[in-house]
Parts: sequence; structure tokens; C-alpha cells
Amino acid sequence: MADKIETDAFKNVARLKQLRIEHQDLDQVISRLATDPYVDQIMLRRLKKRKLMIKDMITHLESSRIPDLNA
Repeated sequence: MADKIETDAFKNVARLKQLRIEHQDLDQVISRLATDPYVDQIMLRRLKKRKLMIKDMITHLESSRIPDLNA
């Protein structure tokens, strides 16, 4: 049972790292595209929504790592 908890914790850390990298990459792409006057605004909006969704996932994973003090 303890092995499963440690494995899950490791997977969460790896997933968190992956999401942070993806969030940073999207931020750079969005910044570059925002300066282009000919960019597809719908695509830019979708990228921003994806970035926000990733940020929410990061926040969720970070908050799940904080131990519940009431337990």
C-alpha cells in the first residue's frame, strides 16, 4: 500500500512538471502570436483557454499535495 502512495506521489510530481512546461510553452506561443496582426483570433482564444485549463490543473495538483491539517 505504501508503495502505491509513493508511486502516485511520484506520478503527480512528474505530471506537475510536465504541465508547468506545457503552460510555459503556451505562454511563449501566445505572446508571439498576439503581436501578429494576421493571426487567427479563434485559434489564439483556444490557446488561451488551453493555457487557463492547464493552470487550473496545476493549481489542483499543487493543492492536492498539501496535507489536510484537519485529518
